[in-house]
Amino acid sequence: MDPHKERIKTGCHKILDGINSMSLVNLDDQQVHSLVMMREIARGVVDDQNRKVTRNDVIRALRRSILKMVCASRDIIRLLSRMSYEGLDDQQMNLLLRMNEIAHRIIDKRPRVAIARPNLLVEQVALLDEGMRDSPVVESSKIGDALIDGAQSMSNDDDMLDVEHVLRFENGMNVAQESLSPSCFQQFLLWPPDDCITLEWVQDMMSTFEHVSQKVLPSAFCNIVRTILVDKLTDAASSILCEEPNCVEVDCEGEDSRVIVVGDIHGQFHDLLSLFKHAGVPSESQFYVFNGNYVGKGAWGIEVLLVLLAWKVLMPHRIYLLCGNHESRYYTGRYGFENEVWTKYGKQGEYVYNKFLECFKVLPLASVIANCVYTTHGGFFRSKHSAPSRKPKHRKTQRVDLGSLAELSEVKRARIGSPYEGPNILLTDILWSKPSKRNGLRENAGRKYGLWWGPDCTEAFLKRHNLKLIIRSHEGPDARAGQDDFGNMMIGYSLDHDVESGKLYTLFSAPDYPQFGQKRYNNEGAYAILQSPDFASPSFFSFKAAERPTVDPYVDSDADEMDLPAPSSSQIASTSAFCASQRPYPGGSRPIFDFSLLGIDNGPSWSVELGDGLGGTQVMQVPRAPVVEGLPLPPNIQEPHRSAYKYLFELVGALKHVVVTRVRIMAHGWFVVSRVLLFRNQAGFLNFRRLRTGPVCQH
Repeated sequence: MDPHKERIKTGCHKILDGINSMSLVNLDDQQVHSLVMMREIARGVVDDQNRKVTRNDVIRALRRSILKMVCASRDIIRLLSRMSYEGLDDQQMNLLLRMNEIAHRIIDKRPRVAIARPNLLVEQVALLDEGMRDSPVVESSKIGDALIDGAQSMSNDDDMLDVEHVLRFENGMNVAQESLSPSCFQQFLLWPPDDCITLEWVQDMMSTFEHVSQKVLPSAFCNIVRTILVDKLTDAASSILCEEPNCVEVDCEGEDSRVIVVGDIHGQFHDLLSLFKHAGVPSESQFYVFNGNYVGKGAWGIEVLLVLLAWKVLMPHRIYLLCGNHESRYYTGRYGFENEVWTKYGKQGEYVYNKFLECFKVLPLASVIANCVYTTHGGFFRSKHSAPSRKPKHRKTQRVDLGSLAELSEVKRARIGSPYEGPNILLTDILWSKPSKRNGLRENAGRKYGLWWGPDCTEAFLKRHNLKLIIRSHEGPDARAGQDDFGNMMIGYSLDHDVESGKLYTLFSAPDYPQFGQKRYNNEGAYAILQSPDFASPSFFSFKAAERPTVDPYVDSDADEMDLPAPSSSQIASTSAFCASQRPYPGGSRPIFDFSLLGIDNGPSWSVELGDGLGGTQVMQVPRAPVVEGLPLPPNIQEPHRSAYKYLFELVGALKHVVVTRVRIMAHGWFVVSRVLLFRNQAGFLNFRRLRTGPVCQH
């Protein structure tokens, strides 16, 4: 070979090695263009190819780069799989896990580049999985658009790439490089190394959740908020909440102090952010009291809960979180929160779900603000002396007396679920009770939870405890639909009782409710501001729903609390004490629809009384059917007939399901019994033969 050509080829080898080992991050487009052109020319010299550099050369170069990236990712995964994680702190562990995830994504969803055929445009560089378009790691649409723009201006394989074409391709690569830069990997949250939450950390959490809700699939949420962060945050918050009494005292003395009272949120995270933007976040002079129902019927219950717990840990004496009826095992399962946790955390869902339930157990039940304002989720509660015995054989008619804050302080709130009997039934009352225009305190005949109380009870409670204002929640526009006695909650609040000693308001803070359900009410949410010096004179502010992404529901749209309104004064007799139906229901359980509204005193119950085989009886609950024929009902059916029809359809469906299930079990049981008998007969025959043939064999 000509020594001159040999020297040129050796020099081109060095050029190739030098360019391949360079980092192009800090270079501008012109410099990158020059290097790419130089590399391809040098490659042609090394390969003894005397030709022009075309677009296919660039495509092949891109392919080689992608292949190297995939191979490097495989090497990273192998190395990480062999590593020992002992001695690493949380931040180092999260970084390694994130690195492993990114490497897997590069391998599983790697880009492809196709060589253009005659009369066809170069195929776009796009990710194979369309779902990656929403990933915070790589914005494939930008990469694809930049590369397509450069490719579409070329006509055939023999066209020479000019400066503009190469720049367009390199711009596309720069977009990809920027998308894979370390700054884009910081879309996940790390627990503070010193276990000390700061204001900046909480604000970063809120902005991250807002971005993630729009860009990341729910199944990838666990990559943003690791289980270890949920574990530490719930533990930190629970350690604070468990030290608070059942009724917390909000000490907000100060000339410029004010308290924001918030009602039900129901997993509507973007509306919570909107509320913070309107009213401001917690501060030294601004307190917050939340009346419960943070989760259920919405897509972002985890985000709502984590943000509020973070604020609680940051400012424990400026934000107070009360318990709602949806903060229970049953209602988190029925109205979507449990499904949300499993969707977002997969195999770790059970652990995360139980962590949240443990946190719910220690939420306080009520608050007294500035010694004059009482807030809670549901309402009043009976005296512990009026609590029924644990397992009464028959429910007897008895007068229910109003409870006191001293009795409330004795309730054991560290439980999930609503007890029906015993002294802790006060826990059920305070989460489920509702106001009525009819005087007196009586059990809710429409369901087995809570009480109804009238204006006389509101007056008695205010006077006994020297209070001037009550703000409760629990009822939204769905619960108030069709009522004439109270406001419809379409503006987020309602004045329910106005008595001599003060007022009673209902407050609801979830606009356009519910996110998941058969009907949206297009209502406004609201919050109340109590300001020094007169905290008992509230100002209410309504707000519309914030823009939020569309997601698949975590809850069956047919799920319904069947939370019926209190009967109006025109529907019931004017007596001060509640009178039970003349026919006692099994175990004291009444139908969850009040058939007396239709003039029926012995409506069907979901409980049946059966013999226990020992001379006594036991009450069995009819299990609900997974599918109910006849639902949903046509919209033209009005209340109370609508609720009655739905109740009966569900009961008939449940009984039909029980019959079908029992028949299958019996059929399977007879099959098993017949097989056992056949086996025993065969075994007996074999034993008989052994007895007959045994002596013969011995001879």
